[in-house]
Amino acid sequence: MAFPNLVLLFKLFSFLLLFRSTQSKLSADYYNKTCPKFQNIMQTILAEKQLSAPTTAAATLRVFFHDCFVNGCDSSMLIASNGFNKSERDANVNLSVAGDAFDLITRVKTALELECPGVVSCSDILAVSARDLVVMVGGPFYEVLLGRKDSRESNPSIVDKNLPKALTPMNELLSLFSSKGFSAEEMVALVGAHTIGFSHCKEFANRIFNFSKTSEFDPAYNPVFAQGLRKLCANYTKSPAMSAFNDVYTPGKFDNMYYKNLQKGLGLLSSDQAMVTDNRTKPFVDRFAANETAFFDMFARSMEKLSVYKVKENNDGDVRRRCDQFNTLQV
Repeated sequence: MAFPNLVLLFKLFSFLLLFRSTQSKLSADYYNKTCPKFQNIMQTILAEKQLSAPTTAAATLRVFFHDCFVNGCDSSMLIASNGFNKSERDANVNLSVAGDAFDLITRVKTALELECPGVVSCSDILAVSARDLVVMVGGPFYEVLLGRKDSRESNPSIVDKNLPKALTPMNELLSLFSSKGFSAEEMVALVGAHTIGFSHCKEFANRIFNFSKTSEFDPAYNPVFAQGLRKLCANYTKSPAMSAFNDVYTPGKFDNMYYKNLQKGLGLLSSDQAMVTDNRTKPFVDRFAANETAFFDMFARSMEKLSVYKVKENNDGDVRRRCDQFNTLQV
């Protein structure tokens, strides 16, 4: 009678080994032994960069989001195009991303390669940079597990279908986030990253110029705000770099003012403003506007979830020597 029990135990043991082998190897202390100065080096460079270029936090957060939503958090967004390979950076939606984020990652990677060559992945650098910069500008701390590997490909053709746009209808926005495993509440929290940073005039020009036969601007706007935007962006076609802060009141501080602005008709982008009128998202906008702690808690949880989305581990990727180049030539 003991023999069948031994067979059962053996099968169970084999299953547990297989189960364990398929689990994520990410951990908060991944570099404690292989690169013990990892956190200190990052903190120093991040602080210096943010102080010298205050747009760095918003730019890095945007690069992180655009990287993770397109085939996972694997730093494919950091690859620069060359004569043999076009990268995600060349996708139209990514052309307006501020260069401060890429400069920051280059600085951090260079310093880490000098300290512990070939150890820290660009994907981990980007994930930690986004978190630490959010904290630096007043946002919540959340845990970032480490051990990601870097992608061996960067395909611009798959970017557009994986990223939300300023004019994306709410049904499509909810569907896109749902396809990545995020609820409507988590979507509203993640979009709250717009509490810092800016958007170029071309992203909302349709709302302030020739909106309809009866109105020059979108009546959802606060009228005074709309007139101010019309003056600011009057020459945007000649000066494509013209832009406005996403949060007109506290553009450099990570807080819940963004949601309060939406309630007052001060939402810059149409996709943002739609969240305060759609019944599927409005309750979360109202809750986050009334309670900053609720926003911070949900943002932190959503970012933890996003930071491990389809990560590459072990032999699924590389640790790049340079974050803007593959280790081997792509042809």
